[in-house]
Amino acid sequence: ELAKQTTFVAFDASIEVHLKLGVDPRHADQMVRGTVVLPHGTGKKVRVAVFAQGEKAQEALRAGADEVGGEDLVKKIEAGWLEFDVAIATPDSMGLVGKLGKILGRRGLMPNPKAGTITFDVERAVKEVKGGRVEFRVDKTAIVHTPFGKSSFEPQALLENLAALVDAVNRAKPAGAKGQYLKSLTIANTMGPGIRVDLPGVLAAAVA
Repeated sequence: ELAKQTTFVAFDASIEVHLKLGVDPRHADQMVRGTVVLPHGTGKKVRVAVFAQGEKAQEALRAGADEVGGEDLVKKIEAGWLEFDVAIATPDSMGLVGKLGKILGRRGLMPNPKAGTITFDVERAVKEVKGGRVEFRVDKTAIVHTPFGKSSFEPQALLENLAALVDAVNRAKPAGAKGQYLKSLTIANTMGPGIRVDLPGVLAAAVA
């Protein structure tokens, strides 16, 4: 309710979670990364590019991918086209995608098996991304920053999305993490104030 009330911009502001974790991301065994399908989606139209050939390319198109290709798609991106938000690739296409490492890597668009974006199950991956799957990753200051809805969402929908996201981060706790794992939770809309949220309450909502 408060995140909706403190939205003062003229557009439908995104609402983000900023979750402080008790990990040291400098150590490989304390990296936190994963994906979660938000029950009510993100409220954002996601454009998906798929690197696939043959039957897998047709599968991607049927699933609703915005752009599908192989060598032709690589050349298009090398020429400067980047009109997509998520890139998905079949494992046998990664030899081609590897040529785009510098271009896609800088923008955080490189397909990655941990993010579920390198897979032969193209149909499922496209539908999940389009339906509200988000990736979370801890940054170098041990904070996860991820959007989980829009200010136009009903409060209950925002709560359920937030609970699903926090639950996924909690389940992704690395073996190397010591002490308190979930330290603090703040939500904020675009250009709005940070709102501290009770962690036990969100975890209880996740269980519910």
